[in-house]
Amino acid sequence: MENALTRLLAQKEIVIADGAMGTNLFKLGLRNRSSGELWNVEHPDLVASVHQGFVDAGSDILLTNTFGANRLRLALHKFDSRVREINLSAARIARAVADKARRPIVIAGDIGPIGELLAPLGSRSEAEAEDVFFEQAQALKEGGVDIVWIETMFADNELDAAIRAAQRAGLDCVATMSFDTGGRTMMGASPEHAMRRVRASQYKPIAFGANCGVGPAQLVDSIIGLVRGAEDDGIVVAKSNCGIPVLDNEMRVSYNGNPDVMGVYACMARDAGARIIGGCCGTTALHIKSMCGALARQPKGPAPSYDEIQRRLGPVKITTTAV
Repeated sequence: MENALTRLLAQKEIVIADGAMGTNLFKLGLRNRSSGELWNVEHPDLVASVHQGFVDAGSDILLTNTFGANRLRLALHKFDSRVREINLSAARIARAVADKARRPIVIAGDIGPIGELLAPLGSRSEAEAEDVFFEQAQALKEGGVDIVWIETMFADNELDAAIRAAQRAGLDCVATMSFDTGGRTMMGASPEHAMRRVRASQYKPIAFGANCGVGPAQLVDSIIGLVRGAEDDGIVVAKSNCGIPVLDNEMRVSYNGNPDVMGVYACMARDAGARIIGGCCGTTALHIKSMCGALARQPKGPAPSYDEIQRRLGPVKITTTAV
C-alpha cells in the first residue's frame, strides 16, 4: 500500500527520522515521573516547538508524542480515560507542524510497549495488548498520522500484537526492537533472527530495525545483523541513543554523545545498510542537524567492520558476527 513514507523512500536513498521527544521536553520543564504525553493537551505549543526543531534540523519523519499514551501506561498517572484525547491532540500537533513545512514530512503515530509482560511470563494476554494498541492507533489515525511507528519492543508476542493493531486500524507501520542485552532483545532475540521472523510474518512492516539500546556502537552492529537477516528484502531502521546514559547525583539521566559522534554514527549506519536513520534518547535537533550534514558530506562507503565500529564509536559488548 502506498503511503507518505513509501513515497518518500522511493524518492530518497536515506530518510531522516527525528530524535528524542522526552529529552527535549525535560529541557523545557517536564519533571521526572510526570507524564510527557499529557503535555499534548496542557502544553501543545511546547510539543510543537520540539517537532519544529527537528523539521528545521532536517528530519523527514516526526514521531508523535505518544510513546506511553496507551491505556495501561496512562493508568500509572490516572489518565487512562483520556487515551483518545491525548493521542488525538498529539497527532494534530505533529500534523500542523508538517503541513507548514515546505517539503514532505511523514507523521508517524508513536506506539511504545504496554509496560507489562505478556503471558506466559505475565498476566496480560496478547489479545488484550492488541486491543490496548488498537485503541491508541484509532485515535492517532483520527488525528491524521500517516503511519504507525512501533518502537522499543523486546518481546515477539507484544510486537505481533502491536502490528496487528495497526493493521486493524487500517494503517501501515514501521517497527523497531531494542537489542540492549548482550546484542539481543531482553527476551533473547538476535537482530538477524528478529528480521527474519518479521519478514516471514503475515503483516510485514514497511521497515524494521533497532532503536534505543546502549549506544551508537552497539546499534550500528545491530544494523549489520538486521541487514543480514533482511537478505536484500527489507528496509532497515537505525535510531540510536545519543551515546551512553549517565546518572548524576540527583538520578537525572544524560547521554554522553555529541553532535560529531552522532554524525559518525549516522554515516556508519547508512554504510551498514540502514535507510531510515534517526536518534533516540538524548538526541536533540542539534544532533539531527549534525547527522544530516555528515550524511551529505561523506559519500556512502562499504559496511563497517567490527574493529572500525569500535575504533570510531566505542566498544561493542557482543558483535552480531559472533552470535
